[in-house]
Amino acid sequence: MEVSAVQHARERIAEALAPTPLILDQALSERLGRCVWLKAESFQRTGSFKARGALNWLRTASDEELTGGLGAVSAGNHALGLAWAARQMGVPVTIVMPENASPFKVEGSRALGADVILHGDINAAWALMHELVEARGLTLVHPYDNERIIAGQGTLGLEVLEQAPDAQAILCPVGGGGLIGGIGVATSALRPTLSLIGVEPIGAASMAHAWSQGGPARLTEVQSCAKSLAAAIVGEHTYPLSRRHVAELVDVDEDAIHRAMRHLLYQSKLVAEPGAAVGVAALLEGAATLPPQGDVVVIVTGANLGREELADFM
Repeated sequence: MEVSAVQHARERIAEALAPTPLILDQALSERLGRCVWLKAESFQRTGSFKARGALNWLRTASDEELTGGLGAVSAGNHALGLAWAARQMGVPVTIVMPENASPFKVEGSRALGADVILHGDINAAWALMHELVEARGLTLVHPYDNERIIAGQGTLGLEVLEQAPDAQAILCPVGGGGLIGGIGVATSALRPTLSLIGVEPIGAASMAHAWSQGGPARLTEVQSCAKSLAAAIVGEHTYPLSRRHVAELVDVDEDAIHRAMRHLLYQSKLVAEPGAAVGVAALLEGAATLPPQGDVVVIVTGANLGREELADFM
């Protein structure tokens, strides 16, 4: 994928999705002796970065792709983004979510008009969606392994480069790899000296597993409070993008994610979901290899969680 695909995606979605703010984390900056910025995708439409890719996909879709309706598997954020984008064009959407999906995300997706089916774990959800695609003639909109989705997510990287001219490192949460892949396309082309670091929950480290296996390979079990990052397998598109553009992959455990959630709430004054907090967790734990100087940007990917879920981290 070329950076032009990301730039064209930005032109396509800019009038509907304004840039999200970059917020200085005072406590982390003082701790590390350098500016640490939080890219707050929690302020994005539908509460996460996923609206970017979903809208780019819809705005590049053919009539044939839209005729039978859309289908997707999601832990929740892709469901919200796709339901929102599809509603703009009057296109029906069917989403299969794991049974342990966030009630907040389930209810939000239904409120946007999606037909949401709760089924099994993430692997079982995928199996059911493939059956529905065949039975109903749906067009599958993959949550991360699609070049149009990846290009849309990469628009976040273009914003970071403009907002943080002194940044030398970006820490990005990794689930299926669509976001970090898109950001990598942008940063490698426009600021090749920047270090792009991926952060995964240790119980759902599907990209690290792919790196060790030489390609996408399914995890037999996914277990993490960071449900938005709970992809059991990375993509055929996202894997090579990660190998090409990502300098380092690190993982963080559940305790570290809990500490990062509390840091964001009480120090940064920012609400975030667990999957969005892993980059902060990596900094707090000293897990990432940072360049010797320059600003650091942490992608805070979203804030879709209900009161009961938030209470677990307070």
